Amino acid sequence: MRIGLIRHAKTDWNAIGRLQGQEDTPLAADAREELATFTIPPAWQDARLISSPLSRARETAVILAGREPETDDRLREMHMGDWQGQFSRDLLDDPQSGFEDVHHWGWDYQPPNGETPRILWERVSACFKELRRDGRDVLIVAHMIVMRVTLAKACGWDFDGPAPFKVKRNRIYPLTLDADGALHEAGDPDRLVKR
Repeated sequence: MRIGLIRHAKTDWNAIGRLQGQEDTPLAADAREELATFTIPPAWQDARLISSPLSRARETAVILAGREPETDDRLREMHMGDWQGQFSRDLLDDPQSGFEDVHHWGWDYQPPNGETPRILWERVSACFKELRRDGRDVLIVAHMIVMRVTLAKACGWDFDGPAPFKVKRNRIYPLTLDADGALHEAGDPDRLVKR
């Protein structure tokens, strides 16, 4: 089966470098306008549509596909614990914070009172196991770190150092999920199409 991953459109918090984690921040007004100029490519139009329940992901799915997605709580962004709502630049400037750039995290990096990428992957992979039983192609609208852990598993990256991919907006990252539950990259990201 095919899985297509889409990152939600920009929020005001994205624009100013504020950590969202599982805070339910809405899309920025200009992001809504830009997103409305795109749609899902024909090859993905009939796929099952699932998103994180956070409004920035759900709304991205609705605008792109013109229909309500199913939502799955396991697709929420990684919980950033005590850092949610803080500015990443402030945390980086404070050597006592323990905050590091995402390129240096590794699977067991953990914000205070938050999740690790490994814990995040456990809940995301449980969602994928259920999707595999259904067998239909699926488009998933989610979040940057959800996509990073999923793409890491698909390409064999160990989640430490620079990633061998970039998680860009307005793209569908195609993967395949085999009968054993293993993810594989399925080519370069597909661009969303202009309406």
